[in-house]
Amino acid sequence: MSESLLQVKNAYKFFGGLAAVTDVSFEIRKGEILALIGPNGAGKTTVFNVVNGFYKPSRGEVWFKGRNISGLKPHKICRMGMARTFQVVKPLQRMSVLDNVVASAFLRAESREKAVEIAEETLKFTGLYEDRDVISKGLPLGKRKRLEIARALATQPELLLLDESFAGLNPAELDESIGIIRRIKERGITIFIIEHHMKVIMAISDRIVVINYGQKIAEGSPEEIQANPAVVEAYLGEDHHA
Repeated sequence: MSESLLQVKNAYKFFGGLAAVTDVSFEIRKGEILALIGPNGAGKTTVFNVVNGFYKPSRGEVWFKGRNISGLKPHKICRMGMARTFQVVKPLQRMSVLDNVVASAFLRAESREKAVEIAEETLKFTGLYEDRDVISKGLPLGKRKRLEIARALATQPELLLLDESFAGLNPAELDESIGIIRRIKERGITIFIIEHHMKVIMAISDRIVVINYGQKIAEGSPEEIQANPAVVEAYLGEDHHA
């Protein structure tokens, strides 16, 4: 079994008196694609925010590469080798596609020349090189989503968090993005993904964690999750399961 890269241990997140995440535990192993799924409002993005430092867990711990990172700021966690995309893509709108990625590459690069080199290679990898001089505001949604992935990749992460990177894509764009995710994995980058597209999840995931109402209700292979009665009930309701 691959060695563990990230562990979430009994994590809770409260907002006032509301528990958005309750006693959630799981691990991500090096080199795998772990999907986090659940109905709308289940707490998936809150889990992401706890993992990458946007929220400090109210209780519990997050460990990355053998270090407790609970409460560490996102930029410090990013420097350690964890990058993420956001559900609502927000590129630096007045800058070119290339300069958007150059800005991220400066996390590792010590000169603009090196940052441009990293950015250009990343744009070729994500199929955006031909658009490098386009002002990012003018990109269609599918390419903005890919730019978000490129910006995260330019930080040269070991663990990449993808928050609904496939939402709103047409079938051709979906297939292209699935190809990119598989190539990212081939590079040895571990992936933690939130996604509503079950076709995507079942096609690319090694393991799946399911949460509902902020609690983990299942974990297993895609086949195990598809056959799990608690998961079917969470998505489709008791009547359908019966």
